[in-house]
Amino acid sequence: MNVRQITNDSDLTELVAGEVAEFSGVAYTARDAAHKRFVEAADAGRPLPIDIAGAAIYYAGPTPARKGEIIGSCGPTTSARMDDYAPRLLDMGLKIMIGKGKRSPAVIDAIKRNKAVYLIAVGGAAALIKSRITECEEIAYPDLGCEAVRRIVFDRLPLLVAIDTAGNNILK
Repeated sequence: MNVRQITNDSDLTELVAGEVAEFSGVAYTARDAAHKRFVEAADAGRPLPIDIAGAAIYYAGPTPARKGEIIGSCGPTTSARMDDYAPRLLDMGLKIMIGKGKRSPAVIDAIKRNKAVYLIAVGGAAALIKSRITECEEIAYPDLGCEAVRRIVFDRLPLLVAIDTAGNNILK
């Protein structure tokens, strides 16, 4: 099986829905509470705590790391929880979203409009995903606990291209 290698700098237009991929590079963990704050900051003209242009967001709220570990359990959360905020972030330059489950028509339209992609991780595979994280640093919203925004670095995280830049969608 041919596995497509993806980094933050990849030409995402080459990805095809249904294709198996591995992501290596920087991603930010963020769930719905952080997304709400991102959009509120943008609406108020304040900078976001991350550079959203070209960024990858992994929809996860990792548990605390045990002693000697980089990160705790780090499985994907349901992506639809971010659908109210994702179009705005995509219009601001977000390029890669990683999560699980279906997306709304508004998100799919924003993916197409901005030549972004939605990749899905296997739910229930938190141990595998954790093993592919080589760095983790909390960078924003520590009051959110597990849902604080973290900068993580993946090394060959196995994923599936769910929605490509043309809006082709395997989750209909």
